[in-house]
Amino acid sequence: MRVRLQIVILLTLALSPLVVPVVLEHAPNIQRPGSMALLIVTELLKGALLGLAARLLLAAVEFSGTTIANLIGLGGLPGAPIEGAEPVPALTSLLVMTATLLIFVSDLHWHVLSALVNSYKLFPPDGWFEAQPSIAAISEQMSAMALLSAKLAGPFFVYAIVINLAMGIMNKMTPQLPIFFVSMPFVIAGGMLLLVFLVDDLLAVFLMVFGGWVKSI
Repeated sequence: MRVRLQIVILLTLALSPLVVPVVLEHAPNIQRPGSMALLIVTELLKGALLGLAARLLLAAVEFSGTTIANLIGLGGLPGAPIEGAEPVPALTSLLVMTATLLIFVSDLHWHVLSALVNSYKLFPPDGWFEAQPSIAAISEQMSAMALLSAKLAGPFFVYAIVINLAMGIMNKMTPQLPIFFVSMPFVIAGGMLLLVFLVDDLLAVFLMVFGGWVKSI
């Protein structure tokens, strides 16, 4: 929490020379207490809107990682929680940390800062917070989150259906053997092998969607 607070303070100081002139241009009466309070509230709501939109894309990776872990039999292996106190599968932690690292490696964090500065032109600090367009934007972002989660976890849904269908047929053919218990190591191995072949493409899809959203602001 201290590191996050320090980063926020440093970014605020670094971006202030770019943002303050825009604020003074659109809010000339900022010295009045009422105008200052209104500006603080509206800017907090706009910042929460942008932050939530970005967080939904990372939540798509987290959700798809949990889904993949459950489909390939690794859902019971707990990992360190990324945020909050509830444990998540180790595979989810790995995918979320890798996706976050790739944002910095691919220099998308500079586009995030640029989008933050450009948001003052997109949402000028000179009026009330418009709820209806904001709700529509969040709804659209939630749809993009669901679509991204489906893209990332889609191949593993197919794998789970095929492997469970095969195990079911084998169980019918040899009812004396506990096929589902015997086959669990093979299911995990096959899922991990599929993940090895697809992880590059999965992360590339995430970077494409995240980069497209950031650059569209």
